[in-house]
Amino acid sequence: MVFDPSSSLMAVSGCCSASVQKKLNKKCLSIIKSFSHSSGGKIIFFIVPTQAHISMSCFCLLNDTILQNKIKFLMLAVSLLQTFDEAGLCESLRKNVTKSGYVKPTPVQKHGIPIISAGRDLMACAQTGSGKTAAFLLPILQRLMVDGVAASKFSEVQEPEAIIVAPTRELINQIYLEARKFAYGTCVRPVVVYGGINTGYTIREVLKGCNVLCGTPGRLLDIIGRGKVGLSKLRYLVLDEADRMLDMGFEPDMRKLVGSPGMPSKEDRQTLMFSATYPEDIQRMAADFLKVDYIFLAVGVVGGACSDVEQTIIQVDQYSKRDQLLEVLKSTGNERTMVFVETKRSADFIATFLCQEKISTTSIHGDREQREREKALSDFRLGQCPVLVATSVAARGLDIEQVQHVVNFDLPSSIDEYVHRIGRTGRCGNTGRAVSFFNPESDTPLARSLVKVLSGAQQEVPKWLEEIAFSAHGTTGFNPRGKVFASTDTRKGGSFKTDEPPQASAPSPAVAADDEEWE
Repeated sequence: MVFDPSSSLMAVSGCCSASVQKKLNKKCLSIIKSFSHSSGGKIIFFIVPTQAHISMSCFCLLNDTILQNKIKFLMLAVSLLQTFDEAGLCESLRKNVTKSGYVKPTPVQKHGIPIISAGRDLMACAQTGSGKTAAFLLPILQRLMVDGVAASKFSEVQEPEAIIVAPTRELINQIYLEARKFAYGTCVRPVVVYGGINTGYTIREVLKGCNVLCGTPGRLLDIIGRGKVGLSKLRYLVLDEADRMLDMGFEPDMRKLVGSPGMPSKEDRQTLMFSATYPEDIQRMAADFLKVDYIFLAVGVVGGACSDVEQTIIQVDQYSKRDQLLEVLKSTGNERTMVFVETKRSADFIATFLCQEKISTTSIHGDREQREREKALSDFRLGQCPVLVATSVAARGLDIEQVQHVVNFDLPSSIDEYVHRIGRTGRCGNTGRAVSFFNPESDTPLARSLVKVLSGAQQEVPKWLEEIAFSAHGTTGFNPRGKVFASTDTRKGGSFKTDEPPQASAPSPAVAADDEEWE
């Protein structure tokens, strides 16, 4: 369990009298004791930022010997960031950050960068579009530049210091481009490996020198299995979209990766996980990859939709969806719009239909060749095709500027996927609009979860949806107490019980037979 005493009292800290400060200390002590006595004898870790305005005298009041034995205080080596200048970045890295247009750290960067710089394992949960990629890239690159790197193009086996894994080709390529941008003009060389491109070319790129290796699980394991990449010097292992990386689809690959010859144990490496959603079963599984005292960072209304996205739910039957889609797209004009469907056949069908209606449209899904996928994304980014029809392959992590609208032609089978989809708009403080077509015949199990997400983002909930949710027997990804979304650390006392056998994650929701292949 991790508790930041400054976060709960931040609204009144720094400008209070001695009497008020005394009350705050008393309140803080009460919270500490409450957490301690409910922890079942486990160790509790309290994060105390070095610039916290709360008087440290409250901690001196802990004269209970039992409590003193149960509590550890963790002083972060770096204060929470207010500007990037406070991160202590080297000159070349700081210039690249400025050139990239970064002015002020986002909340996940303010907290995440100091934690990673302090050498702690991290499970970070923050809303889509909150700047998680820079939160882990900057401290990793800074440490590599300070300590020096050893990659050489004359070596037949490259030994990267950092490996970053993501579930889709488009996302891992985006992370690589960010890493290359930040590392420009430095001694650090990022390389990306993923399926769909020539293996020989990939190997040649790796052998030119590799400090930060970005890859999708399949191609990464292939390169390691060929003996072209060694793991003995690995210091950082990063899992982006970690909930997806640890579900039933990718869990075997991730266990094979951490079990590869030469891979440092979790005690000898720093493991970082980032996502917008962390179901409880995924958190339990993640504990197998992280140190016992890892930090769980929850920023904002995590697991929920961003309040900057205006969400609209339209009740429509399956056969009226195309007409409704045309209405929506006619109102958006040439503004960039992503249309999500459940299957690859639907993506091609809807894209063809829209082109016949004189709406410039392209599509992206797992059956398209890699060059076709890259061409589709390029056309969409440049505005040549303002409408992109996509399956789940584009739902996570992709950061495309000026996406004003998202349309869920088919609602997904899980609420987590819904949150990721609408997160393609309204990113980094911008506003956006998401329209979803709700078919009562197929989408009723998602109704309660939708009501929860809409309410949490201060959006209007249609009365008909409330009625369906109230009468729905089943739910998908919904828990009345909100624990399906990762707003809380599910550990008790700082770690999961180790005397119980590992629990397998719950099977992913059933999908159509021709649904997305992620890599």
